[in-house]
Amino acid sequence: MMNTLKDFEFKKRKYMPVFPIANGKPTIHIEGYPCEDDEPMPATEFHGLQINIFYDQLFRYFRMNDYVHIGNDNFIYYEEGNLTKVVAPDIFVVFGVKKYPLRRSFYTWSEGAAPVAVFEFLSDATAGQDRHEKVQVYLQEMGVQEFFIHQPEMDKPAEFFGWCRRGSGDIVDIVPDAAGGLFSEALNLWFRWEEDQTTRVRLLRPSLPDGTPINTSVEEEQLREQEQQMRLEEQQMRLEEQQMRLEEQQMRLEEQQMRMEAEARAEESERLVKEETERRQALEAELEDLRAQITNRS
Repeated sequence: MMNTLKDFEFKKRKYMPVFPIANGKPTIHIEGYPCEDDEPMPATEFHGLQINIFYDQLFRYFRMNDYVHIGNDNFIYYEEGNLTKVVAPDIFVVFGVKKYPLRRSFYTWSEGAAPVAVFEFLSDATAGQDRHEKVQVYLQEMGVQEFFIHQPEMDKPAEFFGWCRRGSGDIVDIVPDAAGGLFSEALNLWFRWEEDQTTRVRLLRPSLPDGTPINTSVEEEQLREQEQQMRLEEQQMRLEEQQMRLEEQQMRLEEQQMRMEAEARAEESERLVKEETERRQALEAELEDLRAQITNRS
């Protein structure tokens, strides 16, 4: 987790991709293009948790940019007039188009842009298509730059693969690092998975190029609470230090008062001694005069 939210915001601005604005316009819905089907959602709770967390992470990461649209399991139509040219990725990211308004479906010709990255989380119903046919559909037919598949269920073998489309049009595998992570050049983010033993979900986690993870909403709230607690503790420490300084000042004032009182007592004692000495000297002088007078009479 990040040390501070402020540090993360600084890094986010540093690593945020730069891209041109699309020449289309936001389109909520085009009549005649269905925005939903009659089939129930096939995703399990494993997939639902992974999709929700992953969407939230990407949405919060790119929320600073008004021209990044994050889609979540809604239709993408990619050929005008052809209702069969439609897909519904689990997660997709489009650069250059306005984040809002929210769309019922996404129309690439109307928006003037196709997704730069698509993510599918494998399920029994669609795994075969995700591994094979969709690679061609997304990268060649739609013009997507990168496509990733991931298996979120820990009880099934781990699968995390990615493909990208080169400028020449060739489709190549994205080479993983030693830990199995894949780097998205389009999004300028690393993607690695980690196992959550409580939910038994293999969570795909995004991170910045330097390895700094993008927190979940729960982690971000925890971090915010920790920072608030740290600020309160720092304030308490400053108050305690201030109290200590006040106590030290009070002690110095008391010591100064004691010194002044001691000096005053010493001066008073010195004055009394001096007066007593002067009286004694006066008496001795008077006695000496009387003795002299008696001697003279004798």
